[in-house]
Order: sequence, then C-alpha cells, then structure tokens
Amino acid sequence: MGIAAPGAIPHAAPRLHQWIAEGAHGDMEWMPQTADRRAAPGSLWPEVGAVLMLGLNYGPDSDPRLSLAQREAGTISVYARGDDYHELIKGKLKRIASRFVPRAGGEVKVFVDTAPLMEKPLAEAAGLGWQGKHTNLVSREKGSWLLLGAIATSLALPPDEPERDHCGSCRACLDACPTGAFPAPYRIDARRCVSYLTIEHKGPIPRELRPLMGNRIYGCDDCLAACPWNKFAVLGREARLAARDENRAPALADLAGLDEAAFRARFTKSPVKRTGRTRFLRNVLVAIGNSGEPALAAEARRLLDDDQPLIRGAAIWALSRLLPRPAFAALRARHRPGEADAQVREEWDAEPPITDGPYA
Repeated sequence: MGIAAPGAIPHAAPRLHQWIAEGAHGDMEWMPQTADRRAAPGSLWPEVGAVLMLGLNYGPDSDPRLSLAQREAGTISVYARGDDYHELIKGKLKRIASRFVPRAGGEVKVFVDTAPLMEKPLAEAAGLGWQGKHTNLVSREKGSWLLLGAIATSLALPPDEPERDHCGSCRACLDACPTGAFPAPYRIDARRCVSYLTIEHKGPIPRELRPLMGNRIYGCDDCLAACPWNKFAVLGREARLAARDENRAPALADLAGLDEAAFRARFTKSPVKRTGRTRFLRNVLVAIGNSGEPALAAEARRLLDDDQPLIRGAAIWALSRLLPRPAFAALRARHRPGEADAQVREEWDAEPPITDGPYA
C-alpha cells in the first residue's frame, strides 16, 4: 500500500480528455459521462485529505498463454477465472478501514474499480508502481499482476514518494498484443483491445479483428504476461484468487451449449456473469471460427436459430470459417431469406474467407 495526496495527479485529467476526444474509449459511454469526476478524488468526495492505494497480487500459477494453443478450448483472463475480485477486494478494504478509523480517526470511503477514480495514476503517485507501456500498473515486487483498491480518508496524511518508470527500452508488452491495440507506448486504443472487445463492446466484433483474437473469449493477458518484471512477483497463494478448474481452459463446445439459466449458474459469483450470455457466446463463436476444428461447426449451426441477433451473426461467421463453401451456401439459402435483422443479413452477405486467421 501507499499514500497519495488528493491533488497528486494533475496530469491525468487532460490525458483522459484527450483520449476520449480521439474516440479511443469506443462505446464505453460512461467514460465521457464521468470524465470530469475522474479529474481528482476531491470531485468524488470534497472532504478527502489523502488516498490510501492498495494493490493485491493476483499472479497466476502458470503462464496463462499456454491455453491459447488449445484450439477446442477458450481462454479466460486470469482475474476472471475465480470469484469476482470486486467482492474480494471490497471485503479486504472494509476490514482495513474498520481498523484504521478507530486508531487514526477521521472518515473513510472505500472504492473498488467501478467508482470514477483514476486508480492507476493514483497508485503510481502512492509509490505502488508505475504505469507501463501497456498502460497497466507495474511493480518491481509484484510485476504486472496487480488489482487495485482505494481507501479515501478525510485525514491529511503525509504522501509517499511516487514510483518512477522502469520500463526502459523494453517493448515486450507492446509486441505481445495480438490486435495491435497500442498505437504508441503508454497509449491504448480500446477499440482494438481484446479485453474491451470481449467484455465492454456491445455489438458485433469488427470482422478484421476476429481472426486475430484466437480463442480469447473473456479478456486478454498477453501484454501482462509478457512483462519481464513478472519474474520478481510472488505468485499464487498470496492473492487467494483461486481459479476454478472449469475456467482454466473450458471446452468451447460446452460453452456454446449454455442457455440463459445455464450461463448464470455456470458463472455465478464470476465477473464473466456481468457481460451476459449474449456477448459471451458471441466471443465463444469467434473462438470456434478461429479453431480450425470442423467438428465445432455443429455448435455454431445450432446457434443460427438463437433468439439473439448478435449470437446468430457470430455463428454465421464461425461457419464461414469452418464449412466448405457449398455447405455454407446451402445454409445461407435456407436462413438468409427469413432473417429480419440487418446486421445478421450483412453477415450472410459477407464473402466467406478462404485462408485468413491464426489457425488457417
């Protein structure tokens, strides 16, 4: 943990406004809506005197990129393989706050991720680490595997020294990105980021990015896992973010068969649940299309009759990648005439690819 002064990040707000002006936030409309409140902790709570920033190591017990080679399986980001980290961290922060106030006095407020607080710049100001070229926080002791939380206090506590940048000439995180989401070091275009595309983006995933996603069905750890500072991190038990075995490399066929009730049961207490079945199955179908496994075409074919247009459209793309053209044309002749959704019709009308994609 470390302490930051409320006014420690005057540079953060102008950078945020510029990022939004460039449209790099995609369709995350809550970003411009809350931009002014993100400018400083005092915008959220005028009485704030200091911000205690806390980082929790959630490093995996193995390289999360290993599952990328399993074509018939999906890859879920490390932080989402277990229970929802929001609840875990919130509980820890409340326990700390409950001990802090009786001893130090003042008032406190607890923030975890969902509040409009610029956690990464504040964590850098508090000395926890620095924002690396992948824009995430990097710690010399914990590497890139840090979840952040904040306890704002009305007390004017002495701040810690900010951490300086230790990235040097390294660009491992930038080169690891499968979709080229970094137009420059320390800048991210969310519209090309797999984490954004699989979690926040509400519509069809852009066709040119789908082949680059491989089997990443919820989030992406590539830039984090590539960070050389991870070799200093204490991994595993410390964070107590135990991964559920069924989320380490789940079978795409099993996931494609989830109806609404089964999806909610399968991902109870998981951050995946917040994305919803529709977007999740869209992601699963993109992974099926990238799998190169013709046996999975049956799962995509069944979803051509799903009641959600987003799922039907993704199923069409998956089938265009897995089926011979005559078989795909036969399905188009059967389903296209009765399709009411314009975006789904566009998927039917798109020219099927021949050999593009990482698994072609």
